[in-house]
Amino acid sequence: MGRPVALTVAGSDSGGGAGVQADLKTIEARGAFGASAITALTAQNTTGVRASTRTDPEMVREQIRAVADDLGVDAAKTGMLADAEVAAAAADELADADFPVVVDPVVVAQSGDRLLSEAGEAVLREDLLPAAALVTPNAPEAELLTGISVETPDDAREAGEALVGLGADAALVTGGHLDGETVVDVFVGDEVREFRTPRVPDANSHGSGCTLSAAVAADLAQGVDRLAAVENAEALLARAVAHGHEIGEGDGPVHHLAGLRTRANAPRALRAVRETVGALETPEVAPLIPEVGTTVAVATPTATVPEDVAACEGRLTRVPTGVRAPGGAAMGASSHIARLLLGAREHDPSVSAACNVRASDAVRAALAGQLTVATVDRTAEPAEVEGTMDWVAERVLTRRGGDAPDAIVDGGAHGKEPMVRLLAPDAATLRERVLMLADAVA
Repeated sequence: MGRPVALTVAGSDSGGGAGVQADLKTIEARGAFGASAITALTAQNTTGVRASTRTDPEMVREQIRAVADDLGVDAAKTGMLADAEVAAAAADELADADFPVVVDPVVVAQSGDRLLSEAGEAVLREDLLPAAALVTPNAPEAELLTGISVETPDDAREAGEALVGLGADAALVTGGHLDGETVVDVFVGDEVREFRTPRVPDANSHGSGCTLSAAVAADLAQGVDRLAAVENAEALLARAVAHGHEIGEGDGPVHHLAGLRTRANAPRALRAVRETVGALETPEVAPLIPEVGTTVAVATPTATVPEDVAACEGRLTRVPTGVRAPGGAAMGASSHIARLLLGAREHDPSVSAACNVRASDAVRAALAGQLTVATVDRTAEPAEVEGTMDWVAERVLTRRGGDAPDAIVDGGAHGKEPMVRLLAPDAATLRERVLMLADAVA
């Protein structure tokens, strides 16, 4: 069977972060084949839209037909539709389609520039929404389409229900424009579901709406259930925003391929863990191994969750002949050290490798003057904290203004062994630091 085709009917963003360019990158990242019908050309970058010219409506029709007649279409999404005539042309071709259509009602660009005329809004509301398997407005767009003020997740649910009342099979009202430390997207369909993501301060989020809707369309093209497609798209977008590109003078684009880069870099991270473990399996390192053992972890550049972090399978332990690791390396093999590493990287992305060593007096003395050291008092850890290492990373890095130390000395607490946790920019530097400590305490 041929590869599933997802068609985007949207405007072109010369800056490459949104529109057709974002859609095609995302569709390919999700495993479908991306095709396009361009509705408008924009002279656009991260600071805004300088100029915009719509495509002739008949040309929009012909682009859609050309793709459908030859490649076939398994799902489609709409984005910028420019004006009423272009919107009507798209609606004529998609309204009676035998494939699912995701409608991203692009009305205003993130920079505030208007991308759809008021007459075009009416066409979108009356002709495209009833054809939508899913409509994905942000809060301002949901307000324009429904007349409901959206300031809270409850408002978003009400607006989503109104959009379903207008004919859409389901709605996903996104909350990126609302205030709060958590971004809440509300799905209204066969059930109501909230998707919550910690807000990334000063995030590079240009193209986030396009990326989300394109990811859903790509999954629908492959036969994925609608709610599952939304779940997958939410996960992709969270990673894409967390690793947004520092490009341009304005709000940079999201990293559409962050998930692919994680998978592509996994073998390198696994190799780095194996090399580090091999270097530490010596008698000289034995005095550094704590009672609970040592874990070595290396994060991929776009790591977001512990499954993106390579680590040794089982902890290094002391044996009569020195140090041994019970297994190899695997992605997601560590939760404890991986969470510390990820927590540190939220503040200081230059950190990519970590391990824990014994907090003996000799080790502490060896650290002095050799590495930058921070301390943390585990007895101050709140009882309601869910992730110990998340708390440690947040407490230490916040206190240091986001600059990661080379070592975090933890004096322990009731039932918790004192520990030194080493952080490094790469596995090679981590190995050097461990061997330096081993030499110093010998």
